[in-house]
Amino acid sequence: MMAKGGVYLQIRDSAQALHRESIVVDAHCDTITALMKESRSLGELSSCGHIDLPRLKLGGIKVQFFAAFIAPEYKYTALTRTLEIIDLFYREAKLNEAIMLPVKDNASLDRSLAEGKIAAFLTVEGGEALMGELYVLRMLYRLGVRSLTLTWNGRNDLACGVGEGSAAGGLSIFGRAVVREMNSLGMLIDVSHLAEKGFWEVMELSAAPVIASHSNCQKLCRHKRNLTDEQILSLKKAGGVIGLSFVPQFISAAGADLDSFLDHVDHIAALAGVDCIGLGSDFDGIDAAVPGLEDCSRLPCITEGLLQRGYSEEDIKKFLGGNFLRVIRKILR
Repeated sequence: MMAKGGVYLQIRDSAQALHRESIVVDAHCDTITALMKESRSLGELSSCGHIDLPRLKLGGIKVQFFAAFIAPEYKYTALTRTLEIIDLFYREAKLNEAIMLPVKDNASLDRSLAEGKIAAFLTVEGGEALMGELYVLRMLYRLGVRSLTLTWNGRNDLACGVGEGSAAGGLSIFGRAVVREMNSLGMLIDVSHLAEKGFWEVMELSAAPVIASHSNCQKLCRHKRNLTDEQILSLKKAGGVIGLSFVPQFISAAGADLDSFLDHVDHIAALAGVDCIGLGSDFDGIDAAVPGLEDCSRLPCITEGLLQRGYSEEDIKKFLGGNFLRVIRKILR
């Protein structure tokens, strides 16, 4: 049953069953920094924000990427801020070790899935954290960081973000060195937020598939953070994945709902096939949620919607997490 505005009121048993047997991957959230602001714990069910462990369980999410987001006000203390967020991530993981497991390689990913725990990937959003030094990247890798979003919206030592507009340049010499070192270490290169010139330089330089952890389609919503069809096709050709975001402004300028989110799935599927599409919610980094996707417990609504649109169970499983798992397993050591 579907209400006006695309909010699915009833999720059929068949959709629930398919969702539960899928390995659901969310490639981006800002929950760790939200915990700091809201003084809440990851292990406690909360009415605040969008993600906690009880709601991840309710939403059937088995793999969650947790970003250490480096906000612009921490530009000059970016590494200190990064370490503060990483420390909280591991403290929460210790408090909730019966439910979540920090994942650093394919072996720990397999263990987490086998034990029915939430596999928690640690990422950094913003190359400012590196403070212009490759050794910092290597040390963050040793601390468990497995993905880096090269920029946020502004300029940093690596490249320009989309917020730089027509003046945006590409990768710096240091940015190129970071891409090569991430390939060598076995880290996921994330091009969400990256200005288009830098995007194309990453695609040319990287020897491994690249992800856009939380971006949508420029063709459907002309927002600077969304990807053009040419960028989507390039990611597909390189074996990468786009994590579709729940940020309303990235979904529709006319007012986002669940149906308009699913339109982005349809667009990429028609353009490039289903093998390059995934989820990258940006939960806890969103001011207002899409109706029907109020928090992570609502993710089965997406499975219901995809079934109603005629997607096969195999393709839905790819979208929900199979595609991201393919890239994770290829890149991680």
